[in-house]
Amino acid sequence: MAHDAALASPKAEPGEISSPGSLADPRRTSWPVLMVFLVPALAIYGGLTAYPAVRTIYDSFFTIEGLEVSFVGLQNYRDLLQDETFWVAVRNTFVWAFIAPVLDVATGLLLAVALYAGVPFARFFRVAWFTPVLLSYVVVAILWMWIYNYDWGILNAGLRAVGLGSLAQSWLGNPQLALGALIVTHAWKWAGFNMVVCLAAIHSLPKEVLEAGELDNCGWGAKLRYIIVPMLRPTLLNLYILAFIGKMKIFDLVWIMTAGGPLWATETVSTYVYKRAFNWNTFDLGYPSAIAAVWFGVVCAAVIILNRVLASKERLEY
Repeated sequence: MAHDAALASPKAEPGEISSPGSLADPRRTSWPVLMVFLVPALAIYGGLTAYPAVRTIYDSFFTIEGLEVSFVGLQNYRDLLQDETFWVAVRNTFVWAFIAPVLDVATGLLLAVALYAGVPFARFFRVAWFTPVLLSYVVVAILWMWIYNYDWGILNAGLRAVGLGSLAQSWLGNPQLALGALIVTHAWKWAGFNMVVCLAAIHSLPKEVLEAGELDNCGWGAKLRYIIVPMLRPTLLNLYILAFIGKMKIFDLVWIMTAGGPLWATETVSTYVYKRAFNWNTFDLGYPSAIAAVWFGVVCAAVIILNRVLASKERLEY
């Protein structure tokens, strides 16, 4: 009887407060429990990300020399327009951001195709090619400084060993070669990450499509061009955008290997901000704050534009 009475009782309307004895909705979480998880994360984000960003923009309107702070309005931004070194750093950073990701993603895709095709010693190469991703920028920078050394570096030593000693260069000392040398180093470090993502994406492709290409005597070059790349377009674009964001703020590798030299050839916006804030003894944090604020806006705008321009309008279904 009690069971029948319970079944006959009217159901609570949406938005009606349930009685203390009713069952709670398992999909809803009480605010105290929600705050336990949200407050620490929001505190860390606010203290380490949001506040420094807002404070940097605020400081860009001042001249800050030690404890002396004076309001200058937009003067720092006007000075920025006349700063030739800043525009050189912008040019170098854009070269990093737009060209280097193509090398990173293309190298990772080729390595992934090699593993998928069953290259000999595939298990060994899978580990060897991914290992640089696990290394810190400090280790990678020192290793490649040894490789690029003019006198005893393995690159020049190899050129001399095969009779091409005339091609030996001071790879990090030549303003025309230094930036390219750093881009190659960066691609070597991150190719393994792109390889793993591309390999997982290739394995997710329908085998019927690849098998159909084999029936048509389609080689791996044709498969890569006409089947794999078109079907992996969304994945490749996402990898490109991720690499673009990382290279727009590149600092570690450049600072350790060249510190922006020679002759500003590898200067980036991040290294220039650091120099103006801490390395040039100008004792003014307002001007580098203006540089950082401008570059923050540039990065955000570039990411939005890239997402709109490169976004795939047709979704592949397979």
